[in-house]
Amino acid sequence: MTSSIHIDLDTAVPDQATNTAEPRTARKPATFRVGAKDLKALAVRSDAAAVRRAAGHLGAIALGGFALWHALGTVWAVPLMLLQGYFIAFLFTAVHETAHQTAFKTRTGNYLLGHLAGFAIFLPYEYYRAYHWVHHRHTQDPALDPELASPLPHTWMGIAWLWTGMPIWIGRARLLFVHGVLGKVNVPWVPEDKRALIVREARCYLAGYAVVIAISLAAGSLAALWLWVVPLAVGQLFLRPYLLAEHTGCAHSPDMLENTRTTYTNRVVHFFAWNMPFHVEHHAYPAVPFHALPRLNALLAVHITHTVDGYPAATVDVLRHLRSLPASSPSTPERKLP
Repeated sequence: MTSSIHIDLDTAVPDQATNTAEPRTARKPATFRVGAKDLKALAVRSDAAAVRRAAGHLGAIALGGFALWHALGTVWAVPLMLLQGYFIAFLFTAVHETAHQTAFKTRTGNYLLGHLAGFAIFLPYEYYRAYHWVHHRHTQDPALDPELASPLPHTWMGIAWLWTGMPIWIGRARLLFVHGVLGKVNVPWVPEDKRALIVREARCYLAGYAVVIAISLAAGSLAALWLWVVPLAVGQLFLRPYLLAEHTGCAHSPDMLENTRTTYTNRVVHFFAWNMPFHVEHHAYPAVPFHALPRLNALLAVHITHTVDGYPAATVDVLRHLRSLPASSPSTPERKLP
């Protein structure tokens, strides 16, 4: 990860509410299996790789913010706003990697970066971990995958609305309000024994946002708005198409080599997406850390059903699929809920 094209975070029950399909067998191994020796080598986590990637990503945000602040009111503000939006919105991929506990060797490192990035994009980290675990267990299962709880847009107006990111803002606001203010967690993908944690987390995030607002008001500054919130909103124009490419149009099959798409792209995208364009590889072997996914691709590439060269081509494929959908087609409106 909103009206007819988003997952209602606290009411959607995939196997009872919006979907009528019978749940299939849970996640099964890919039809081709990497050898145990190779897999063991690939699964080694690296603090050094995580520090380099996190420092580069956060450093780009800091430099982008500095440049944008000094460009406000000039013609350079627009391109710099787009660039900063890209950097901040793609912190979602840092949340995703740390949710798997594969960025750093230590749980502490993953938690610190996960919560920092989650706070920055208004996506509570522990909540996302619970949501995403179910997505991996039931990928592309219309009855159980929370990403398939609502229909995708099939009209140009619906697609444009989704790409604006407004469904995300509405969904995140609802999530924080229901969890943090009302203290309720009703979604089926959060276990009973984790619900108190999810409520505490949402309240901590809300308290943090209140502190930012208070400091901004006291200082009479709009820096947080122009350097953080507005760019994040603009960045959805990049993140939405990227996330839609991961599964949209792929088979509703338990085989990870069939139900996910890998997109071959340039090094810049790979850097800020933490190598998640290798998405088939990630779903087939989620314990493999981001820095090893290119090596895993070398072993899996010829066995992958859905690959595409570049996000423009991936977007064309996604749009073609969306436009072919009937109005009631059960599929996900937002990939992974960023």
